[in-house]
Amino acid sequence: MSSIFFIDDKAVSFEKGDTIMDAALRAGVYIPHLCHNPEFAPHGSCRVCMVSIDRRTVSACTAPATENIHVDNSSEHIMELRRNILQMLFVEGNHVCPGCEKSGACQLQAVAYYANMLAPHYTHFFPRREVDASHPDIAIDFNRCILCELCVRASRDVDHKNIFSVSDRGIKSHLTVNSESGKLGDTDFRTRDKAAHVCPVGAILPKHGAYKDPIGKRLYDEQPVSFVGDVAQHENKTDKS
Repeated sequence: MSSIFFIDDKAVSFEKGDTIMDAALRAGVYIPHLCHNPEFAPHGSCRVCMVSIDRRTVSACTAPATENIHVDNSSEHIMELRRNILQMLFVEGNHVCPGCEKSGACQLQAVAYYANMLAPHYTHFFPRREVDASHPDIAIDFNRCILCELCVRASRDVDHKNIFSVSDRGIKSHLTVNSESGKLGDTDFRTRDKAAHVCPVGAILPKHGAYKDPIGKRLYDEQPVSFVGDVAQHENKTDKS
């Protein structure tokens, strides 16, 4: 038997065990997010899905849905918090949208537009990060990684390969390839792996097909992320290996 709670005064039904995000996705109510994928256990690392319940800020992907609560998903206060988080994500890495192959089909970019984040505000870190092109079919641009850990979870929980992990802590945290050399080419990673199709940004990119979709005709060029949905929902899962 379902119960009801409210998101911005819209009644949303939920089942026992649902998070706010679970119920919202099922009801077609968009809550911005980057690290969430309904195929995996909630992670709560990006914090972009922050909502407010009785002036208490929580992540919608981990907070349980509770009967009759009122969830603030769109006030200026909540949107400003999201913009701040997005701004920090942009300056922490090297995200140069005009020159990025993923521009127009990048979920980070699309969520930033949705939140009306039009400038980074903070000082760029400009970290020195490598590009791993050792694999014959897939390249990894660590400059774009936002540590959502979707590839980590997909490789571990679906592919059962544990190819990726996150090393160090705090500002030194970074994505690691679990091979002796640290290179993707020295793993059994395949283009058909789930982990190859969940990255919300341009960190994991297939080779041999750059710019096949022209600018202006990409995933988020004509419709917003709130309507289109996540990158992972639209990934081409054709086995190229």
